[in-house]
Amino acid sequence: MDPSDLRIGDAEREHTMTALREHFAQGRLDHEELDQRLGQTLAARTAGDLARVTADLPGSGPQPYRDPVVPGPGDWHAAMKAQRAQMQSMRQAHRDLRREGRQWPHQSRRHHHRGPGPLLPILFVVGIVGVMFGGWGLLKVVFFIWIGSMIFSAIHRRTHRRS
Repeated sequence: MDPSDLRIGDAEREHTMTALREHFAQGRLDHEELDQRLGQTLAARTAGDLARVTADLPGSGPQPYRDPVVPGPGDWHAAMKAQRAQMQSMRQAHRDLRREGRQWPHQSRRHHHRGPGPLLPILFVVGIVGVMFGGWGLLKVVFFIWIGSMIFSAIHRRTHRRS
């Protein structure tokens, strides 16, 4: 029987997904291609299917079939060290993108301020207190202050908009 026709298990799929994430962190794959290849990896049933997913990437020659090995304490430490190295490389890639003025694909370019801010609730409370103790004249003043602050914030947003 050809070794590429042997059925694979979750351990082999996980190994391939880890390798694909490492290639993504090193910039060999973009986000869309990583998602596509991860999907192919999850759908793979044989060693040949897995080999085709990583055939065009360096260091991804045909992997011989190995019996699963129960990880020992040293393997756990090596896996943690590899995970830390991968996270550091992703952080560095994120820093490099920020320096270039670009963002990760899943992040928005602008952070929108949502909500009225603290001025509206404060004016509301002052208006209620003004009606209770000062009559309707104070409510008119609070209303005009509120209108002025809304106009000011609209002008401020328009002049500070990023292109």
